[in-house]
Amino acid sequence: MAKMLSKSVGFSPSVGFCRETKDSYSEKGFLSVRSVKNGRFWGQRLVLGDQRGNFRKQAVSVKMSLTIGKAMKWWTKGLQPNLKEIGSAQDLVDSLSNAGDKLVIVDFFSPGCGGCKALHPKICQFAEKNPDVLFLQVNYEEHKSMCYSLNVHVLPFFRFYRGAQGRVCSFSCTNATIKKFKDALAKHTPERCSLGPTKGLEESELLALAANKDLTFNYTRKPAVTAPNQDDMAEAAPAGPTMPVPRTSRAATQLSGDKILATSGR
Repeated sequence: MAKMLSKSVGFSPSVGFCRETKDSYSEKGFLSVRSVKNGRFWGQRLVLGDQRGNFRKQAVSVKMSLTIGKAMKWWTKGLQPNLKEIGSAQDLVDSLSNAGDKLVIVDFFSPGCGGCKALHPKICQFAEKNPDVLFLQVNYEEHKSMCYSLNVHVLPFFRFYRGAQGRVCSFSCTNATIKKFKDALAKHTPERCSLGPTKGLEESELLALAANKDLTFNYTRKPAVTAPNQDDMAEAAPAGPTMPVPRTSRAATQLSGDKILATSGR
């Protein structure tokens, strides 16, 4: 088969089949090689022929999506070491929990979103200029159910997280409103020390992800911590030893009273 293909048609890695001997079979409902070159190949049967002009139908698997797919993945261009694409809900939760006091920016995007594509080069520039900031990309087309549980309904959309504070801001912006992103980055980038563990997602968001049957994510609600009541603290406190109250005799009391009267009489 490979020998016959090399004799009857030419092959180019970037285009696919690029030359043919006859094109009459395209009129009979079959795609010819020239049709493939013109972009009319959609998984249909391809007409092939040998040197003697005997044409026949062959089911050939032509993988033309390789070069096209790479060209369409604009969100993989210009990536920096601190820019990561999220693979699952668990990956998102772990990435936020392990960030410590570092600022984390979650970028929700879609491959078919024109505003997301136009904004991507600037996001890569921000990541390059701020190596201490972690950028997380969430592909909406691959994680629609997760985005729904996180109440993300507009793109492009950004959420900023920082240490024990958890989410510090969230907004949607484009190239026209990029100043909103710059201001948020400048406000939350300065170094700070959080008192307490890293918060990450809100409790309600974690419960929503766990309740989503489309996701493989488990979460158990944390027990509520209530402040102890003062009455309970008083009852729980151990009773200390009681000191005896000193008693005064009637003679000592009368003597002190006489001194007071004598002093007043002077």
